[in-house]
Amino acid sequence: MELSRRSLLAALGAGTAAALTGCGAGTDAGGKADGPAEGEITLLAPIYEGADGKQLLEGKILKEFRKKHPDVKVNVDYTNYTQLNEKITTALAGGLLPDVLMMGVGWIPPFAAKKVLAELPESLAAKYDYEDRVLEPSRYQGKLYALPTVMATRLVAYRKDHFAAAGIKKPPTSLHELRAMAKELTKGDRMGIDPFSIDLRQCWETFLYANGATLFNADGTKPAFTGARGVESLQFFKDLQKDGSADYTKKTDGDAGATTNLQLGKASMMMTGSGLWKQLQEQSPDLIEKDLIGAFVLRGRKPAMLTGGTLVCQSARTQHAAAAQALVAHLAAPDNVLAAAAQRETVPGITSLRSSSYVKGNKLVDFSVRNLKDACAEGGTPAWMEIREKIKPTLEPAVVSGKSAAAAIAELGELADAAISRL
Repeated sequence: MELSRRSLLAALGAGTAAALTGCGAGTDAGGKADGPAEGEITLLAPIYEGADGKQLLEGKILKEFRKKHPDVKVNVDYTNYTQLNEKITTALAGGLLPDVLMMGVGWIPPFAAKKVLAELPESLAAKYDYEDRVLEPSRYQGKLYALPTVMATRLVAYRKDHFAAAGIKKPPTSLHELRAMAKELTKGDRMGIDPFSIDLRQCWETFLYANGATLFNADGTKPAFTGARGVESLQFFKDLQKDGSADYTKKTDGDAGATTNLQLGKASMMMTGSGLWKQLQEQSPDLIEKDLIGAFVLRGRKPAMLTGGTLVCQSARTQHAAAAQALVAHLAAPDNVLAAAAQRETVPGITSLRSSSYVKGNKLVDFSVRNLKDACAEGGTPAWMEIREKIKPTLEPAVVSGKSAAAAIAELGELADAAISRL
């Protein structure tokens, strides 16, 4: 059953009782966790991939949960982020919403605004040590609706040997310096920088935040990226390509495991994430052994490290709120967060885990946790699920063809305004 993002918003509409009833629909509309933790509940999980992930979740994490809560049975619905939105959409339309859901950063406002998610007690967040910026995406209108588990960061990795050969002693501290260094490092078929081997939406957002702008205003009612700084952030990509320092047609899909331009020596700098470290270990161990890979946070008017990840939430209409809330807390506990992060080569969202052997053994994860003060997140409006799908196809023509940055940003602003007006 395929449903569009607009169908999701319709399914979330106030008049659609079926989307909020059925399996997981109890008489307690607030999903309050009163009473003992008991009953049969369902967990929708887009992480814990493959046999190793299943063994971690069912053989360790849920096994420990059952010891603490023997009267709770947990059924797991495995999915991935490609299918997660459709899974939730289908569940809403059919009234079969899981009791506990794991979803992405930026997804909380759209679902919390329509009362799909239960508010969580602040005491849950107080149990663990979070950077304020890590916890921000778990809130909507000041209320807590989720707990962070594992995070994915976007940073700039660079070749130390390329820098040394060019006489560059330290990473750039401004976008002006970045462009100048990229030009200097471009040699033959080697790009100075490859910003495009991460998703274009996330790439532009990182540059947008570094340029001192935001996606939306404080209450999520208007786009805030349509001014000069939003245009400048997109124009920067056009300027890099005009210099010959970057090339959209030569991007690689590092997230899918393809050997990246940085590894091959075809780029001196590259936008990437902490997952690159595992790729280096498996595909290019010599780069690690020779200490040839460094990292820095993108800096313009401010430092910005785009940080996504997975949040765990409780359904607002679960019949077993105490059991569901207990599972939320269990999945977000430090030991389980650390195990999930290690399995996925991602960043644990709890500050106290910085000194763990896993974090210290992965230099890009270690770099990420040491720079969480610079974390910034996408989303910020209940219309985000519709808007996020429009960003790449709207901005891409300005990157690959002659469309102006100003025209692309204006068009995206109009699409965002329209989506917000339909709420």
